[in-house]
Amino acid sequence: MKKPSQSFSRTLSSRLSRIYPSVDHDILASQVIDAFWPDPAKRRKRGRLPNNAMWSEADVLAITYGDTLTDGAHKPLDLLHDYFLNHWSGHLNSVHILPFFPFTSDDGFAVSDFRKVNPQLGDWADVERISEDFTLMSDLVLNHVSSQGAWFNGYRQAHPPYDEFFFEASPSDDLSMVVRPRTTPLLQKVETSRGLRHVWCTFSHDQIDLDFRNPEVLLEFLRIIRLHLDHGIRIIRLDAVAFLWKEIGTPSIHLPQTHEIIKLMRLLCDHTAEKVVLITETNVPKTENLSYFGERDEAHMIYNFPLPPLILYAMMSGDASALLQWQKAMPPAPLGCAYLNFTASHDGIGMRPAEGLLSSAQQQKIIDTIKSLGGLVSMRALPDGSEAPYEINTTFFDAMRETFDGPDAFHFERFMCSQTIVMAMEGIPAFYIHSLLATPNDLDGVERRGMNRAINRHRWDYPSLKELLSDPSSIQSRVMEAFKRRLDLRKKQRAFHPNATQFTLNSEDPRIFLLWRQSLDRSQSIFALHNVSADEISMPSHRLNLIEDETWMDLLSGEQITMADGTVSLAPYQCRWITNIA
Repeated sequence: MKKPSQSFSRTLSSRLSRIYPSVDHDILASQVIDAFWPDPAKRRKRGRLPNNAMWSEADVLAITYGDTLTDGAHKPLDLLHDYFLNHWSGHLNSVHILPFFPFTSDDGFAVSDFRKVNPQLGDWADVERISEDFTLMSDLVLNHVSSQGAWFNGYRQAHPPYDEFFFEASPSDDLSMVVRPRTTPLLQKVETSRGLRHVWCTFSHDQIDLDFRNPEVLLEFLRIIRLHLDHGIRIIRLDAVAFLWKEIGTPSIHLPQTHEIIKLMRLLCDHTAEKVVLITETNVPKTENLSYFGERDEAHMIYNFPLPPLILYAMMSGDASALLQWQKAMPPAPLGCAYLNFTASHDGIGMRPAEGLLSSAQQQKIIDTIKSLGGLVSMRALPDGSEAPYEINTTFFDAMRETFDGPDAFHFERFMCSQTIVMAMEGIPAFYIHSLLATPNDLDGVERRGMNRAINRHRWDYPSLKELLSDPSSIQSRVMEAFKRRLDLRKKQRAFHPNATQFTLNSEDPRIFLLWRQSLDRSQSIFALHNVSADEISMPSHRLNLIEDETWMDLLSGEQITMADGTVSLAPYQCRWITNIA
């Protein structure tokens, strides 16, 4: 075994002492190293220092389920590989496959076996083939497991080590402060060989929360991360990680031990031979979300969760003021960190991140409009027993069909404007496959499967989809080609590096969302303008502060822009990337 460096050993011991103060840290540190590096050759002598070379302007992520594409004959993972290889190779370079393990509910997030690929999707060889052509992200569903899996069955039968893997509480405990993302009862009564027990269920009664106060739970997940890495995965998504550590009498969210566990994982990832990125999934308000960067020692990336509701409101209202004010107050990501920007994911559009950014009246206006379009709303339980909107359930493409003023002729333009905002912002853009496919709401799926989120989880018949994609007149083909063109332009612009300088500029017209990006070497500037309204707008060109002795052009239209023109015009929902380097 390689001897770890003294600085690594000290840091590892320090992390473990904060998480498990009563455990022998030297023994536990050795167990951690053995769990994460069964092959010592995969450990670096020195850890990677925080830097901006972990990603570039060429990085674009697609989000998908493993079975989004089916044909009744081939493995869904093979179809997914075929789709991205033949339609997106060279245009995007990373793919997040949502949980592809055996499961019992919640579309994969009630995992019954972390070490196998769901045989209905394929096997590890299929995952590895995708990882050869795209940077692959997988889910570490580390807060809970299936109630029907081997771990929980072992717990019920008091079989070590699973007899101490799950968090127990009593109905008499004070749980009034616990933050909940669901309305179901927090505790579930279960019969075990040791008698009646009450287990903690943050999400559902088929998803039993693990007890990370037991170091064996942490060690097992470090082994699972290693399994992911050995099969070619390079981005690890820490699902629902904010709820990881529980303490009776507290909110049991964002507790210090949770942050320390993520820092421990970051330490290990920075010292492994593979270039690994950790991303935290924390669908919470801004300040809480930003805390997962730590001090450049926690998550490499965090989801920019306020973006979906704020972009949705801007596009529906024709007013980017709330989006502008939020972005102006956002700090740049720390060195070695980045934002993941998106408008849609496999879940709904979260409303918690909109708290304090959109008023109750503004949020209700969105909800009313979404409902008029056939969308749905899911609720969460509050400590006082009442309920509040947790998320809006819709495809983002269908959400763009109307504004607060009703339907118009700009559905396609409005949708592409919403996606172009994501491309222009500081961070890495991520696109849900149903945005790339212009998928409408799947109301039949909701009725058939009995859950709101099915509206945004349509399964396409792959042969039928290929016909649509080959038809230039189909909305699927039009959207795909528009994405490709803009992404191909984007990846050539150094000013769109995820950590390039960004300033949010006030155009003095609430209909325009205006960003200035400057490359890390300061050679390129891009003024990214987005008309979020159905109006034709003219903006004085002097607001862009264009340097007079340089040539400026709009990358998206090919038009040359000069100060002498006096104004910059924007058609309904038009976007412009005005740059000094073509």
